[in-house]
Amino acid sequence: MSVPVEVRAPIGADQTAIVWSDGTTSEIPNELMRGYCPCAGCQGHSGQVRFRAGGNPTIDSIAEVGSYALSFQWGDGHDSGIYTFDFLKRLGDIAKTGGARGALSR
Repeated sequence: MSVPVEVRAPIGADQTAIVWSDGTTSEIPNELMRGYCPCAGCQGHSGQVRFRAGGNPTIDSIAEVGSYALSFQWGDGHDSGIYTFDFLKRLGDIAKTGGARGALSR
């Protein structure tokens, strides 16, 4: 499993860059990450995570969650989503391919 070795989310930027241990880099629009917030408040309790438009995509802070995930505090104060490294890697793939905003598994 790839893990982040560097996360760049400059103040005021509209995307976050994650450099992975496998040498790849994901550039993920903050709006995409915010829309796919995996928390139960945004997604309910199903196994599917769907893109939900809205919410402030400005990142106020980033925190590590154990050795498996990151948590973001968004500009609207929302901070309960736990983004596993695998989930962030998949969001990076969606961003890279310009893929549709469909459902993802948690």
